[in-house]
Amino acid sequence: MTGYPVSLAGHCGNQQEANALTCAILRDVFGNPFRPVAFDAAWRTSTAVALARGMYESRDFGAMPILADALQDAGCDSDAVLTHCRDPQQVHVRGCWVVDLVLGKG
Repeated sequence: MTGYPVSLAGHCGNQQEANALTCAILRDVFGNPFRPVAFDAAWRTSTAVALARGMYESRDFGAMPILADALQDAGCDSDAVLTHCRDPQQVHVRGCWVVDLVLGKG
């Protein structure tokens, strides 16, 4: 289907839900553009990288709270990073800004 517009409305109950999902995905991929996060390379421990890589490859982001713990253990004190990982309402997709930062993609 490359080249065709995709409507999330068919996957959601209505257009309002589709719009909310689109916004959630954009927040997951880009974070807050008005408050960029300075990511310390020291937070990129073998545990954090392994967790991030596993989620990136499997597209199963259930370990995001565990990633938050690993980052915090490594010295991460960024509220934006830790809250993003621990928010149970946050939608996560491949391209998640935190996972990409841990993997050195961002």
